[in-house]
Amino acid sequence: MVFSTPTFLFLFLPLVLGAYLLLPRAGKNLWLLGASLFFYAWGERWIVLIMLLSILGNYFLALRLVATQQASRRTLYVVLALVFNLGLLFIFKYANFFVDSINPLISSLGWGSIEIPTITLPIGISFFTFQALSYVIDVYRGDAPLQRNPIDFALYIALFPQLIAGPIVRYVDVAEQIVHRQESWSKFAQGVERFVFGLAKKMIFANTAAEVADKIFQLPLDDITPGLAWLGTACYTIQIYFDFSGYSDMAIGLGLMFGFRYLENFRHPYVARSITDFWRRWHISLSTWFRDYLYIPLGGNRKGPARTYLNLFLVFFLCGLWHGASWTFVAWGIYHGLLLVLERLGLGQFLTRLPRVVQHAYALLAVMIGWVLFRATSFEQAGVFILALFGVSGNPAPLAVSAREYLDPQLILAILIGSFCSTPILSWALSRWRESTNPEHPASRLRWSTELGETALTFFLLALLTICTSKMALGTYNPFIYFRF
Repeated sequence: MVFSTPTFLFLFLPLVLGAYLLLPRAGKNLWLLGASLFFYAWGERWIVLIMLLSILGNYFLALRLVATQQASRRTLYVVLALVFNLGLLFIFKYANFFVDSINPLISSLGWGSIEIPTITLPIGISFFTFQALSYVIDVYRGDAPLQRNPIDFALYIALFPQLIAGPIVRYVDVAEQIVHRQESWSKFAQGVERFVFGLAKKMIFANTAAEVADKIFQLPLDDITPGLAWLGTACYTIQIYFDFSGYSDMAIGLGLMFGFRYLENFRHPYVARSITDFWRRWHISLSTWFRDYLYIPLGGNRKGPARTYLNLFLVFFLCGLWHGASWTFVAWGIYHGLLLVLERLGLGQFLTRLPRVVQHAYALLAVMIGWVLFRATSFEQAGVFILALFGVSGNPAPLAVSAREYLDPQLILAILIGSFCSTPILSWALSRWRESTNPEHPASRLRWSTELGETALTFFLLALLTICTSKMALGTYNPFIYFRF
């Protein structure tokens, strides 16, 4: 069930919210858990059993870990948690990819080939697996309390706002909220606002750009001109940011409606001035997960430059693989890892001596080249697009499609307004306005406009919601990129 569908927006969410607000405290978590399992089973059916297996396995491993004081046995349970979680991830996400990758090699040696059935990828398995694994590790380290209530633990893993596309929520960040959260109309209003803004990101910007990006990336490679390559890459750059950050905004907004506060997952990544800065702003929950559970345990930057570069390379190799069972995803991860190593080797210091606009241009160009690798279905396609970005293209057919044919007013507005909205200017202005209209703020000068401004904001949100629902009703193009991860 996708957030940007009438079924979710006008049936599932009102029913779940209405019952939740009416239920006594003792029944709220059980109701949310049941609703979340139904939400997942809506599209996954029997595959919901995989998530239940993950919940039960990690719940009992954490119980056994805490029940013993013997260091070797505690370590054993953590190792078992690693094998269990990564084993599930490998079987359901990477088994077919692994077999397809090694079959050419073993066939060339005359050993035949391995045949396994096509395994269905459970939606969101990378997200809930990483959440479950982080819980067991944090309990082992003493960073998070053990959750003995199976309902509350299952709710942490299965809670529907962030279940299928993140953000990756650490148990330590929500442990208190699961048991003692406080709902309020203020939180609810903030949640509605955040959800509508996220929905608008998805329906107005991401979907508009996605339709053109997909059409261009489906063209024959001989037809790709520099103009088409730049337009397709720009559209995908808009699509992936507004698709994923829009989903994160909706997840954060839904959490607020139910009394949960999730950490931010994006901080305007396209204004970064380096790739290092970009990864402090993009998919923050994933980058911090890899930092805390892989990079630092490997030694981080504490064991000399060579080991630091190796750690960065390994982390981003796995980051690329986490995103999908494809060598293009792996190449995307390695590409970012190499750029981070280069910035540590001196490129980063060199950039700081350049004008800020040059730093921004470098980071954005590097990110866009990476998005070509991320979006491409093959290395050949990625190579053709990247070469075309720099003016090197084949011999387009005489009747090749021109980039101008895709530039309708709706797309132009989506790119221009989307580019503006990807900067912090709008959120900064809204924050400053709220400070100035807060009667309790010492710098308040526009207290008289509070009521007028809030009314205007309400009408603006209603207008956005109306536009989004009309697009849903028309059945417009509505993919979600990160569901497949």
